[in-house]
Amino acid sequence: MDQQTWLWLDTVLMTVGGLAILAIGKQRTSGEQAHTFYHGIVPILAACSYLAMAVGQGSVLIHQGAAGTGTRLFYFARYIDWTFTTPLLLLSLAHTAMHSGLRRGGMVAALLISDVLMIATSLFFGASTVEWVKWTWFLVSCLAFLGVFYVMWGPMLRENAVESAGARSDYRRNAAMLSVLWLVYPLILAVSTDGLGVITETQSVAAVAIIDLLSKVAYGLLTVVGTTRLVSADLAGETRPNLRRMVA
Repeated sequence: MDQQTWLWLDTVLMTVGGLAILAIGKQRTSGEQAHTFYHGIVPILAACSYLAMAVGQGSVLIHQGAAGTGTRLFYFARYIDWTFTTPLLLLSLAHTAMHSGLRRGGMVAALLISDVLMIATSLFFGASTVEWVKWTWFLVSCLAFLGVFYVMWGPMLRENAVESAGARSDYRRNAAMLSVLWLVYPLILAVSTDGLGVITETQSVAAVAIIDLLSKVAYGLLTVVGTTRLVSADLAGETRPNLRRMVA
């Protein structure tokens, strides 16, 4: 398939996925409502990004090379998408980590700031035409990415330790899935035409499109179903957090 086919395909699948999540997600508690809205909105925002790219409004032609004779398409719309959608995914993850009630606002703020910094600096990476500038921004973005990972697998994991067994299991599964999927993004960008140019423009568009679907639709469906199960157990009085550890 060519680039346009991938872009239009993701426009449709993201729209359908977002509507499906909103349809199956429940809103019996504030936390469950947050999960439903976050994961329903994420693919719909992504669909708007893919629509912009499909109709030619989400990309620009960048001239590069010693004499500026080489050109490549730079899809800036995907970075606008990620600036809004990745914080929503992390907010949902924070709700899972602190299933009994969102707390530790400073920790969550640090997580989101690191995430936005990661996206902004990756945008500068993709837009750069000078090699040393490009890879400097890539390094800065990777360092911000490590900050996101640190909060996910450090402070937030410790905060999750006071929750019920089901919430602990869901957090580890969700954090692991999101970590693995997000690790693929910098690898794709590094070898794409924005980076080393190892793969073609069509291949990079296809790779990002597939990972976007997995991290926004598949992951969203998995999370919403898991939250529904947890809340059902809560309402039935089957689970409760370790209040002693929460006080400590």
